[in-house]
Amino acid sequence: MNSTFIQRARGYVLIEVRGRRLEKLLNRLTEKRISVWDIRYTDGERAEMMIALKDFFRLRPVLKETGSRTRVRGRFGFPFWLAKMEKRKFFFAGLLCFFAGIYVLSSVVWQVRVEGNEKLPTEKILQAAGQAGIHQFQWKFRLKDPAELSRSLQRQLPEAAWIGVQIQGTHVVIKVVEAKIPDPVPLMSPRHLVASKNALITEVFAEKGRPMVKPNTYVRKGDILISGILGNETYSQTVVAKGTVKGIVWYKPTVEVPLTQQYKTYTGETKKRFYLVVGNRGLQLSGFGKVPYEQFESVPERKTLQWRNFVLPVGWINEKPLETRTEERQVDPKEARALGLERAGAEILTAAGKDSRVVSEKILHEKTENGKVYMEVLFEVEEPIAVEQPIVP
Repeated sequence: MNSTFIQRARGYVLIEVRGRRLEKLLNRLTEKRISVWDIRYTDGERAEMMIALKDFFRLRPVLKETGSRTRVRGRFGFPFWLAKMEKRKFFFAGLLCFFAGIYVLSSVVWQVRVEGNEKLPTEKILQAAGQAGIHQFQWKFRLKDPAELSRSLQRQLPEAAWIGVQIQGTHVVIKVVEAKIPDPVPLMSPRHLVASKNALITEVFAEKGRPMVKPNTYVRKGDILISGILGNETYSQTVVAKGTVKGIVWYKPTVEVPLTQQYKTYTGETKKRFYLVVGNRGLQLSGFGKVPYEQFESVPERKTLQWRNFVLPVGWINEKPLETRTEERQVDPKEARALGLERAGAEILTAAGKDSRVVSEKILHEKTENGKVYMEVLFEVEEPIAVEQPIVP
């Protein structure tokens, strides 16, 4: 049952002809130039054949003349497909609108992302990109060639050594390589380095200037550690003192630790919520109503439709509110003491800054009352104590 493209476009039918004068019927069809093909005899008085749709309506006189009858066994070609499509016009219209919507959504820039910038503000780059036509909800066909866009941004942002523009699906990525400009050397006036706290000196390193203290000596706040004056009373020179001085500083904080600790646990109960996301907007489709838990924690999981390198602005979010509850645990006084010392030491080191360490710790006084452990602790901390002090002429 082979058919040509023209026959499928015009339409044809498969018919079954019954009668005792089939040979005469075929001859009459040939005389009237009625196009039939794929003729097959099923028995002596029956035959199947293909006939063009336009010739099917010319069969009646020939059938009447030869005393034959016919029955349609199949319909093929574009006219019949069009008739089926007309019966399901709403389905095909919806399908057409769906593909048209996907095409429109994939033809719009949904996100502009900047990568590689550190000192150059992202807002400034996006502002320059907007002037070049790169912005959210821009039609992709209105964007210029990426190379031309890169040159345009380079002219507007001379602080960048190189700018590249890549169009990845519905996203535009602007990659920036910043020019390395050396930081200007600040102008410094002559200065001393003095002690910021009362301390016992443990280390002195004078990179520039004259050291005034030695290790294992006690200094008070404001004492000069490294002098910025070189020479004697007759011949002297002022410099910018530079160096590192460390000393042991004493802290005596009061620490209190409750004997009842609270922590969060999950009960295993959860509820599901589903959102359809288009661009930056979401539409909730399931899990309506208030979350039936007094305490809960939400865990969202977002997924986006993607085809090869094209990221479509359509996706969904699965959100799971997990029920939580607060548990209480009794702490042994010995454990509470260790927790308090650890917490107090961490706070002191944070305040002291980097290059500091706890040399020793000693509990001066401890008591337990009202469900808490109270301690007065002495910490010895080694930390940098040098601060700048300008030399006044």
